[in-house]
Order: sequence, then structure tokens, then C-alpha cells
Amino acid sequence: MPADIETAVDVAIWFADQALNHNEYLQPQKLQRLLYLSHGYYVVAFKGRTLMPAVFVAEEMGPVEPNIFKVFAKGRPHVDSNLFLPEHAEAFLYSIWRRFGHHSAESLTRMAKETEAFRKALKRGRGTEITLDAMRLSFVRGEEAPDLKQVVKPKMMRSQTGKAVAVKSWTPGAKPAGGS
Repeated sequence: MPADIETAVDVAIWFADQALNHNEYLQPQKLQRLLYLSHGYYVVAFKGRTLMPAVFVAEEMGPVEPNIFKVFAKGRPHVDSNLFLPEHAEAFLYSIWRRFGHHSAESLTRMAKETEAFRKALKRGRGTEITLDAMRLSFVRGEEAPDLKQVVKPKMMRSQTGKAVAVKSWTPGAKPAGGS
């Protein structure tokens, strides 16, 4: 299944832009943890769909996407990136930023290192790939990291009568909850 965002660089630049918009320096380790958390939560939120083509490996410092680590080693790279991400993916990334953007790199590292997917991969040795399926299992359980419902909250709007209703994007072919 293809990823919903073309490259992991696009996602990393999106997070770097968010930090810049909030007058915040985005430490390389914090960027790595935001990428890891967003990738793990996305596969749970979107029932197995992939956010970006990325491979995370277990290192002593925490989960790392080595390509992004190398590309961002000397700061934000001067590369062409896709500024227009799919609407649902960008809304998801905003949820990740709202939930985790204010956390320190150390706090996010502790959270990421506590995930079962990371611990199992590190136990097999430094540089071991953290599989997407292992990430999905870790994040669906919500034992080490916040539950998905605490991360991606439904968008609330008001109906014409003033009643609060949860709004989500229309997915062609999807059956409504409780429908047949």
C-alpha cells in the first residue's frame, strides 16, 4: 500500500515549519520522536495505511529514521518538498503537533523508548528495524504512549440546532457507523 505522504522529508519539513511558526527550535531528537509517534499513531488511526515511506531503527538514543537523521544533520536541508499534503494527513499531523509539540525532546524520547516495539527491536541489537506492524501493536494498545483518542480528537462543530456533533472526513465506500 502506498504511503499517504510522498516522502518522510515532507513530514520532517512540515514539523520544522510548525516549530518555526511557534518560534521554537526543533531539536533533531525531538524531530525524530515526532516522526516516530506520528508514523505509529497513523497506522492505527487509518487502519493500516502508512503515513510516509520510512524505516525506523532502534538506537540507544531512541527510535531513529536514519535517512532523516542524515539529511537534517546540519539543520533544515535545502530541498524541494511538497507543501501541499493530503488534507486528512495534514489534519492528523496537526493533532500530533498539538498533543506532543510542547513536550521536550527528553519527554518524547522517554515515551518512545517505553514502547514495546522499540524495546523489542533494541533487545535484538542497535540498528534493528522497528517494523510497522510492531509499531501498530504498540500504539493500538496505548499502554506506553497515550491512547489514540487522547491524540486525535474528533473535530467538533455545531448543527443548525446548536447540538455538538463530531465531524470527520468523508471516505468514499466507507459505511457509516451502525449502518448496513
